[in-house]
Amino acid sequence: MTDAPSPQDRPDDRGTLIVGSLLTAFEPLMEADPHGFRTKFRKMARDPFAFYRGSACLFYADVGKGGRYADFDERWVDEESARVWIQGDLHAENFGTYLDADGRLVFDVNDFDEAYLGHWTWDLARFCASLNLLCWQKALPDEVVDDLVAAYVRAYADQVEHYRQVADDTEWALTLDTAEGAALDALHRAKLSTRVELLESMTVVEDFRRRFADGPGVRRLEEDEEQAVRAAFAEYRHTLPTLRQDAVTFDVLDVVGRSGFGIGSAGLPAYSVLIEGFTQALDNDVVLSMKQGNIAAPSRVVRDEQGEGYFDHHGHRTAISQRALQAHADRFLGWTSLPGADGPVGYVVSEVSPYEADLSWDDVTEPDDLGVLVPQLGRATAKIHCVADSESDQDLVTVSVEEAVGRAVGGDVDGLVETMVGFAREYSERAREDHRLFVDAFRGGAFEHVAPA
Repeated sequence: MTDAPSPQDRPDDRGTLIVGSLLTAFEPLMEADPHGFRTKFRKMARDPFAFYRGSACLFYADVGKGGRYADFDERWVDEESARVWIQGDLHAENFGTYLDADGRLVFDVNDFDEAYLGHWTWDLARFCASLNLLCWQKALPDEVVDDLVAAYVRAYADQVEHYRQVADDTEWALTLDTAEGAALDALHRAKLSTRVELLESMTVVEDFRRRFADGPGVRRLEEDEEQAVRAAFAEYRHTLPTLRQDAVTFDVLDVVGRSGFGIGSAGLPAYSVLIEGFTQALDNDVVLSMKQGNIAAPSRVVRDEQGEGYFDHHGHRTAISQRALQAHADRFLGWTSLPGADGPVGYVVSEVSPYEADLSWDDVTEPDDLGVLVPQLGRATAKIHCVADSESDQDLVTVSVEEAVGRAVGGDVDGLVETMVGFAREYSERAREDHRLFVDAFRGGAFEHVAPA
């Protein structure tokens, strides 16, 4: 960070940077789906945190080379720790539950659409700024917020040190036995969910066979498109770590088109695939999502020839990144592609699981409750970083992340806390002003393909 005046401090220049960053990241998608982006931008206009969630591209314009905050982490990053797997969009709402490949309910980081190679500090900084912003919206005093950010950073550093001492860095997890507070509440909600409830919410049974229910957001496919999706799905099966040969599993029962999922997926084509599942019983059919991959926000500021040549497409990059960052990823996680105007277009495939429950911040408002939750998020962040290294089943990152980060910190956890607390305060304030500038730009028609009304 710097106290020197910056051209980006001028509202006109900063507004230009905001609009330019969003256009660089999303203009083709805006043109393809103006309505989807109008919805996305309306959500981003709602409050500063919603804006922050939807503008990872702006964050990386700021922390990447030449950005206003490019040097904030200079003290903490060396050649090795500048090139590790990162989640890429680590904000406070990107945590939740999933059922891992070993059948355990786990509370962890989720949403790996932006995962890529980068500075280990970028995930911490993006989370810390989001925590400050969220707590500001809860009207918590600065001193309380600083303490929470510090607790997150200290828990991260402590968990990294734990991994330096143990042989197996995949064993630790936040589970029903180890989680506390709001993290445990999310796991309990996930445990109460059932596959039947999910299927009943998305499908109907006709002639003793399931199909997707028709309704808003569901698009029936023309024959040519359906055949292409089924062919792509057949290719996806070969990307699974172990190709399952069950007699009925992966029999496709139905395919539909859907709009993109979530605030970050506007304009991205997606399909839902209903498969027979584990047996021919109606209560264990499985719903898979097949979503077009997008350019990861960190990749716009990272120049890494090996990384750029490693992936076939963005669907491949998303799946490989998630497998690296999660110790026991979704057993259905894979990738495929569909023909596009300029060549194959990549898609990531994963299960729509009934056991996914997002962390709910609405009921976590008091400092004591936040004080229980936040250190667990720091440990979960350390987990994804440290499992995604030379000991995982990919070869793009070949260093031991816990050793690289440990050497970078060098025992000066207090100094790291000071850096992250300062960044969180400053960038949270910056995001609040950026939100105002974004709303003015959107209302004023700054986005050619996305009219405000």
